[in-house]
Amino acid sequence: MTAATPIRLRAEDADGLHVISACLQDAIVPLTEMAFQPDEERFVLVVNRFKWETADQPRTINGPTADDDGLYPYERTHCAVRFEGVRAVKARGIDLNDRHQMLELLALEPGDAGVTLHFAGGGGIRLEAVRWACLAEDLGDPWPTAAKPRHPDTE
Repeated sequence: MTAATPIRLRAEDADGLHVISACLQDAIVPLTEMAFQPDEERFVLVVNRFKWETADQPRTINGPTADDDGLYPYERTHCAVRFEGVRAVKARGIDLNDRHQMLELLALEPGDAGVTLHFAGGGGIRLEAVRWACLAEDLGDPWPTAAKPRHPDTE
């Protein structure tokens, strides 16, 4: 995979959702970029995702030259995420009135009655759905970022 390859993924089961979850780990999510569309049974969000798939890969000969450590610069990109089949949305531990809030997405977890989005700090959004589908697609070009997210409790 090259640095410019965008993701375009679809999941309709737990295995597929785990793949999308891994791609979206540590995505930054502005609260203003989430919306529930009840008439369409759809929940949408646009995230600023870290490109884990290109982190720490060797540079290509004609690749970036921001430094000489032999690595691609870390990158982020906007990614549209859409959940179909959502009948209700419930938030816990998130102040929905604080529209300037930036959330850090940790994982997507499938369950018997839908999908839960887990955020840093313990907040979550539960998407209630009997049968759901999740689509994730990168938007536009990625941009460099100075560092990759760290997880001190696992390192």
